[in-house]
Amino acid sequence: MDLTLKQLNGRQSVNAPQTRSYPRIRLQVPVFLRSSDAAGTEFIELTKTLNISARGACIASTHMLRHDQMVQLTIPAPSASPSSLVPSETPPIMARVRRQEVLGDLRIFGLEFLRPLE
Repeated sequence: MDLTLKQLNGRQSVNAPQTRSYPRIRLQVPVFLRSSDAAGTEFIELTKTLNISARGACIASTHMLRHDQMVQLTIPAPSASPSSLVPSETPPIMARVRRQEVLGDLRIFGLEFLRPLE
């Protein structure tokens, strides 16, 4: 098995290559993150994905979330169009926090979608 060595916040860790059901795409998509922080205060934050797949996404946030916490993502839609082909809003995407990493005052979260994107 081929192992890779990477540097994280001044410490080194050894990671085995990951096999995934759905490939990650390095794509920055603006999203509204809606949830409550670790203190229980509800918030809505405009943030972005760092990468995304059909099963989850990695996002940045200034809020502290808990492991296994449920969050809601909504992709901002353009203003209403007279065409019925363009939806006026996107349905929310429900996700669960699976991992987190703190980088200064920014937090990076790995989210798992409750249902794969189609």
